[in-house]
Amino acid sequence: MNNEHVYINEKFSSYLDNHQESFDFFMSLDGKEFRSVKERKTLQVKIGNNSFFVKKHFRTGYREILKNIFNFKLPILGAKNESIAIKKLDEIGIPTTPLVAYGEKGCSPATKESFILTLDLGDIISLETLCKDWINSPPTLKFKRELINAVAELSGRFHSNGLHHRDFYLCHICLDSKLLKKGEIHLYLIDLHRAGVAKSISETHQLKDLSALYFSAMHIGLSQRDILRFILKYQKYFQQNRLIPNSSFLKRVTARAIKLDEKYKRKYLPAA
Repeated sequence: MNNEHVYINEKFSSYLDNHQESFDFFMSLDGKEFRSVKERKTLQVKIGNNSFFVKKHFRTGYREILKNIFNFKLPILGAKNESIAIKKLDEIGIPTTPLVAYGEKGCSPATKESFILTLDLGDIISLETLCKDWINSPPTLKFKRELINAVAELSGRFHSNGLHHRDFYLCHICLDSKLLKKGEIHLYLIDLHRAGVAKSISETHQLKDLSALYFSAMHIGLSQRDILRFILKYQKYFQQNRLIPNSSFLKRVTARAIKLDEKYKRKYLPAA
C-alpha cells in the first residue's frame, strides 16, 4: 500500500492541460532548476502554455529527522506544510504563490515523498533586490513610506493570525513589477515551506521573524523614523493581544538582528 494522495485546486485544474493527475506525473516534471538540496528540489516547469514552480520533497530518512531534533530544529517533512500555509494566507488576504496541486506518497515520515505545484507569479522583484542600492540611490520619500507601511501591514496581518515564517527575510517579500511601474505596491509573501500555522503566534516565533526581517533590512539606509513607522503600523494588529511589541521586546529584536549581522559578516569575511 503506497498511501498516495493528490489534491488539485479546481480553480486551476484547466491549467494542467488535461494531463494525468497522478503523483508520479507531478514528480516526473522537469524544467529549469532553481534550488536543489539533499531532500528538496525546486524547478520552474511548463505545462501547456502555463508556467509553474514544482517543489519536490524526497525521502528524509530517520537520521536527518533525529539530527534536526537533537539540534532543537523542527524537521520539514514534505510539502504539506507549505500547502497549509498557502491556504491560510489565501483566507486572511495575503497574496502568495497560488496553490495548483499538492500530493504525497507513503506512510512513514522518513520515507514519505511529496510535491507542491504553484503558479508562476511572473514578473516580480524581491525587496532584497529592490532595496540593495538604496544607500547610493535612495527612493522618493513617498514611495519609501508607502512600502514600509505595506510591509508592516503584511507582517502584522501575518503574525496576528497565528502564522510565522522562519525565513522572514526581504528576499521572500516580493513586489509585482508590472503594477510597480504603474506606481502601485502589491506585495507577495513567498517560500512558505518552513512556515508555521497556529491559533496564535508565540513570542519566540514573533521575535525570530522580526529579527530576521530587521537583519535583512539593516544595511539599506533606513532611518530611525522609518523603523518607528514600521513599528507603529505593525503594533496596530496587536492592540488586543498580549504579544504587543513593547520596548523590551523590541530591544531583544534589535539585539538578535545585530547578532545575526555579526554572524553573517564573520561567515563571509575573507580568510586572513
